[in-house]
Amino acid sequence: MPIKKPSREAVLDVGRTIGLSLTSAEAEEFATLMGPSVEQFNQVDRMRDELPEVKYPRTPGYRPMVEDNPYNAWYVKTTIEGAPGGKLSGKTVVLKDNIMLAGVPMMNGSATLEGYVPEIDATIVTRLLDAGATIVGKSHCEAFCLSGGSHTNITGPVHNPLKHGYSAGGSSSGSAALVAAGEVDLAVGGDQGGSIRMPASFCGIYGMKPTHGLVPYTGIMPIEIFVDHTGPMTRTVKDNALMLEVMAGPDGYDPRQYDVKTAPYAEMLEGGVKGMTIGVVKEGFGHPDSEEAVDAAVRRSAEHFAKLGATVKEISIPMHREGVAIWMPIGVLGLTQTMMYGDGYGLSRPDLYVSSLMDRHHSWRQRADELSETTKLMLLLGTYVLDKRGVQPYGKAINIARRLRAAYDAALADCDLLLMPTTPMKATPMPEADAPVTSIVKRAFEMITNTAPFDITHHPAMAVPCGLIDGLPASTMLIGKHFDEATIYKAAYAFEQSGGAELKG
Repeated sequence: MPIKKPSREAVLDVGRTIGLSLTSAEAEEFATLMGPSVEQFNQVDRMRDELPEVKYPRTPGYRPMVEDNPYNAWYVKTTIEGAPGGKLSGKTVVLKDNIMLAGVPMMNGSATLEGYVPEIDATIVTRLLDAGATIVGKSHCEAFCLSGGSHTNITGPVHNPLKHGYSAGGSSSGSAALVAAGEVDLAVGGDQGGSIRMPASFCGIYGMKPTHGLVPYTGIMPIEIFVDHTGPMTRTVKDNALMLEVMAGPDGYDPRQYDVKTAPYAEMLEGGVKGMTIGVVKEGFGHPDSEEAVDAAVRRSAEHFAKLGATVKEISIPMHREGVAIWMPIGVLGLTQTMMYGDGYGLSRPDLYVSSLMDRHHSWRQRADELSETTKLMLLLGTYVLDKRGVQPYGKAINIARRLRAAYDAALADCDLLLMPTTPMKATPMPEADAPVTSIVKRAFEMITNTAPFDITHHPAMAVPCGLIDGLPASTMLIGKHFDEATIYKAAYAFEQSGGAELKG
């Protein structure tokens, strides 16, 4: 869409916005000076974009009927056949609906984006298809991925397949529900504050947040470059490892990827945990929202690792308790600047920018009342802080995050893995349809205590189911050294194969 050359009145309006006191004559002169540059913007607009080709044929798919979508976990069903053979041959995959699938609708949980159809496949889509997977659709996620619950999608809540009316976790809510229900073999989720691990915890599946940058984020709607992660969600450890093996590695686009180290994860599962040291992080337990039964289940999982031959010891990382506070300025100001005012991408990085998404998402400004309550809160908070302090809190939090990272690294120098509850509670009841904003927000963010810190320190972390409490899963989180997903998988595999997911008190 071409940009109109500015009038004198338009320049006066812009001047007032940025605090300039222009005379009418000055505004006229600036309008004239801006004209040729505006034409160069329009010249670029007329040029052909530079986007990767789409390799595999597909149809737009369809929205399933209510009777075929009992958990409201599906957004679109389709069938895209991958290569005739490969590591994932015969496996069905569903994509979180912030991931671009060319020719198939995407709304990222929000009314303001509904109707958008991307023209590219995310890098991970092509890699999954190249490995022989069949992509069978898009799963509902939370509105702009801003909830750890499963109740903010504009189409309604995503229900936990183990207990209707209870949260499936978020923001990768539909992905977790469909895997747990057995409707798909594999799913892709996204994680900025825990959004792979939290729904994996609530639904009783395996969810890996890889080291930051290990898996390219290209073609996935960002929240904030410093915390954006994408990764696999599966019913088994082996499938999870195999899926990560397929998705990992640089793609030449994503600036999150530097010094990336991959491994044949699925070939490194055997060997058990003998000789490993696992540190049970004291500060991961006993939070104000912690359920005693969940803490007890996770401690039983630590005891089980000891029975399998690991050296298990309690350790203390006091700064862990400050992790969410450090995450907050990064997450809130980052998403306000990047995802909202930056039209999904922001500026100043050599990314693959999908300009059609930027154009479409720009219109939220005319439809802000349709945003979810969680998006409204984050946008209000971010805009308020930007007005009062600018971006200084973001910069300071990034600096402090290095100290938090060093605290975990110091513990990991003496331990192979760290262990704590993934979420401090099991799945919670969904807020009522007419619940006040306070209840909606509480149910969206009450579970991020242990997950969010590792999105800013970039350590790999995996949700591992460790038993049921009143019919709902508890989950142990294993945290490893950067790019050492293989050790997490080896421990999780030993735990799984020895019946860890069925532990009872």
